[in-house]
Amino acid sequence: MSNTNVNTNGASSNEQLLDKLKLASDGLLFMSESEFPFEVFLWQSKEKQLLNAEFVLSKLNKPSDTKVEFVDLDSFFEVATTEEDWHSPEDNQIVKKYQDLVKIIKENLSDIKVARLGDIEIDVYIFGQVPSGDLAGLCTKVIET
Repeated sequence: MSNTNVNTNGASSNEQLLDKLKLASDGLLFMSESEFPFEVFLWQSKEKQLLNAEFVLSKLNKPSDTKVEFVDLDSFFEVATTEEDWHSPEDNQIVKKYQDLVKIIKENLSDIKVARLGDIEIDVYIFGQVPSGDLAGLCTKVIET
């Protein structure tokens, strides 16, 4: 991995942003009762959207009665970004990678939302506005019984 300066003022294009998110999340599996990888996505938007449950459900072609819960970015990643005394060196590397991922999300997206869709098998979409006005982010799945 080249040591490019990550502390730029955001990505200069959607493609560069998606590459940054892909690189930052590469190899990470979100822990729940199962482990799922992250995938990047881009939602192109003609005008500024109200980022609410109806918008997310329409973008994903989900039924309007699908349960949608919005949570804070930091609280969503809290377990993954917190170092514990009992962590192994490998665990600490994963925590550091999650901390970097959250940092890249915050540096490159504005109006960040974390939407959890459904019950038990929950689809999670972490997204925000990019300079072009489009929306980009990451999605994963968590299992909570």
